[in-house]
Amino acid sequence: MLNWNEYLQLLVGLLSVVNPIGIIPTFISLTTNRPPQERRHTAIVCAFSVAMVLFISLLAGEPILHFFGIGLPAFRVSGGLLVMMMGISMLSANNDNIRHTPEEKAESYEKDSIAIVPLAIPLLSGPGAISTTIVYAHGGQSLEHFLLVGSVILSVSVLVLAALLAAPKIADAMGRTGMNVVTRVMGLFLTSIAVEFIAKGLGELFPVLVKIFP
Repeated sequence: MLNWNEYLQLLVGLLSVVNPIGIIPTFISLTTNRPPQERRHTAIVCAFSVAMVLFISLLAGEPILHFFGIGLPAFRVSGGLLVMMMGISMLSANNDNIRHTPEEKAESYEKDSIAIVPLAIPLLSGPGAISTTIVYAHGGQSLEHFLLVGSVILSVSVLVLAALLAAPKIADAMGRTGMNVVTRVMGLFLTSIAVEFIAKGLGELFPVLVKIFP
């Protein structure tokens, strides 16, 4: 079971990689011509979908890795590299392309429902969020551990819902510059967590490194 600091780190890391503030401009642009009731429904379905994807990752992520013969240390390193790429991109306040290609974004404008694809997947609960959840889920096998990680996932999903419901007000209050500042700060947290992932994964893959660099 993880200690309390690591659960707090999971909350900060998962919130940073999901980045509900950073998704607000995309959400507004994709729903600009839709009635308020439909935007509200889109926000609710999106937040629920984010929760479901992350809960599935929590419960089934490790068995899936075992099925494909992937060890957790290797997954820590690969997941850390992915999260680091996202963090570095966020530091320049330009993380759209790593989450969502221009072709996918153009296609999104033609969709009747954008709540699940592309908003929930891959923009919010994409590979980075899934990798982070799986890595931290491996920290324990007790019911208490899974309940605590589940509580973190639920908290992040509620914050996603709140951000999407209040998207126009947040955008007006913060402006593009303010949202970019928040994104950069989250990117810094995310890059630091990615370094922890990679260092721990390499230490498990190559125990000799731990002896050389304790």
